[in-house]
Amino acid sequence: MSGLRIVRLANFVTPSSGGLRTALDQLGRGYLAAGHEPVLVVPGDAESDRHTPQGRVITLPGPELVGTGGYRVLAGRRRLRRLLEDLGPERLEVSDRTTLRWTGEWARRHRVPSVMVSHETADGVLRTWGLSAAFAARTADRLNRRSAWAYSKIVCTTEWAEREFVRIGAQNVVRAPLGVDLVRCRPGRRSTALRARYAYGAQVLLLLCSRLSVEKRPGTALDALAELRARGVRAALVVAGDGPLKPSLVRRAEGERLPVRFLGHVADREAVADLQAAADVCLAPGPAETFGLSALEALACGTPVVASASSALPEVIADAGVAAADTGPDFADAILTIFGRREPVRREAARARAELFDWNSSVTAFLAAHDALPVRNGAKEPGARG
Repeated sequence: MSGLRIVRLANFVTPSSGGLRTALDQLGRGYLAAGHEPVLVVPGDAESDRHTPQGRVITLPGPELVGTGGYRVLAGRRRLRRLLEDLGPERLEVSDRTTLRWTGEWARRHRVPSVMVSHETADGVLRTWGLSAAFAARTADRLNRRSAWAYSKIVCTTEWAEREFVRIGAQNVVRAPLGVDLVRCRPGRRSTALRARYAYGAQVLLLLCSRLSVEKRPGTALDALAELRARGVRAALVVAGDGPLKPSLVRRAEGERLPVRFLGHVADREAVADLQAAADVCLAPGPAETFGLSALEALACGTPVVASASSALPEVIADAGVAAADTGPDFADAILTIFGRREPVRREAARARAELFDWNSSVTAFLAAHDALPVRNGAKEPGARG
């Protein structure tokens, strides 16, 4: 029995991307290990075609979206359509619910089973851009009906993400959670020396690993820091990430004399894990997150998380963290709630929660959504070493 050619299309992926890039990489490695042939097509500044540990990766030149901090999209339907026809996919997986939705109709015409992965909720993103809840919901419902019709299946990573499709009565929705590298992300990475380097004597070291863009609401992290310090709590914040909001966040931190260290994009995943392990609390303020890989990585490192109650994160972190309303005072309250727990207890709970999520299970769930059984046994778990 031979494997299937699974062609994957994704937009909004850059060398400095976070969760989506990680998920694409780990799933590709898993598909390859299971005996299938993954081919990933993404936009970039130049054309390339490479064989990588996650399978073949094709980059097509795509325009950069102004104000997004480097995001590009696969433009030019004619060229992408020709590429799809040349590749001859036996399965199609699309990680973009906007500009690439037409590919579901292409797959339907060519009798190729297709999957759209819902990495964000449509109404959640629309709300973060200032639309009213009612208008965002109506617009999202129209978009989601078209997506549910176009694709064979819609994959949602959490029950929270699934709700907007349940709301419209979609019958082709399946659940497939993401995973975390439990080897790279581990409590043993915690370094008191690294913590001291960034804390500057603070009682509480906070960490934000996030793209600095409007939908991620990074300003809430600064709001929480300011609130804690106003209450007399010596706290400091490290920000690992880049994006269009960085200049304004830096100006604010300097103007309010907030102890914030902006590291920019940290490309070294080992260094990111060290930061996640060294922090006392990681913050996940994005209200439209449908899973939150960075938060799960923090839990795997033994670090509890305070997350937006408006997002899917409460479902992911459970009692290994605290959900908070989207305000600085509420996030500050949640941080202090975590500090009311003994450190060994809160760190053990974080790791235990993360251990419920692994990439092997995630790959199995995604392959099931594709109706693609593994054709090779004994494959090593994605992200594992040795």
